[in-house]
Amino acid sequence: MADPTPTSIQQNLPSPYIQGALTALSERLLPLLSTSAAINTASYAQQVAPETALQQQARGLAGGLGDYQQYLTQAQQYSGPQAYQQFMSPYQQEVIGTTLTEFDKQRQQALAQQQAQAVAGGAFGGAREGVQRAEYGAQTLQDRAALQAQLLQQGFGQAQQQAAQAFQQQTGLASLQPTLLGQQIAGISGLGQQQQAQQQAVLDAQAAAAREAAFEPYTRYGLVGQQLTGLVGGFPTQVQTFNPQQPASPLQTALGTGLGLASIGGKLFGKGGIFG
Repeated sequence: MADPTPTSIQQNLPSPYIQGALTALSERLLPLLSTSAAINTASYAQQVAPETALQQQARGLAGGLGDYQQYLTQAQQYSGPQAYQQFMSPYQQEVIGTTLTEFDKQRQQALAQQQAQAVAGGAFGGAREGVQRAEYGAQTLQDRAALQAQLLQQGFGQAQQQAAQAFQQQTGLASLQPTLLGQQIAGISGLGQQQQAQQQAVLDAQAAAAREAAFEPYTRYGLVGQQLTGLVGGFPTQVQTFNPQQPASPLQTALGTGLGLASIGGKLFGKGGIFG
């Protein structure tokens, strides 16, 4: 019966250059597998840029968007049937009085001329002259009242126009105030957002750099491993042959023991031995 135990074994191994490189790489990788070598993910944790001072300022200004109400309240004072009174000139009555006084003076002068003409014509004191004088007096009173009414109407119209203008101004300010303030808030907020975006970009770049630093050994060894994998086929392999030692049989063991004892006995009791 044939002995199944092989007499020799051959192995195809990488070249000594590749084998040495793989061994060195393995020695570098093994420490990375330990718990103490765990990556500190906090070093590259994502961070959010805080709100900038400009953004805080814009938010503070936003509280003033409701200030337009004060203009609407003021505008209400310039509307209604009595609104014109606060725009009436305090000198209007003096102007009216002066104008009427001048009017009366001119009418008296005209009346004096008529009377002089009547005297010159011999008609003064007559019925006709009396009628003319009465008509002149009535017309004078009518014209005087019309002049006074005209002056009052002019003052009222001007006051009413000024009240309307004031009303329009206040309502215009009420609509303009939030528009202007909104534009200011938008401008400041936009600048603040640009600053925040810049700060966020810096934080992201720092996090990316920290992550690259944390993974640098893995990246480096991974690249080396890829290169070695590609180089394995480019170097000739080495063939290693060795003969496995077969275990001794009981008979061989016994014989070996007997021969050993015989050799020892010869040395002890033989010629020249200790007991010979």
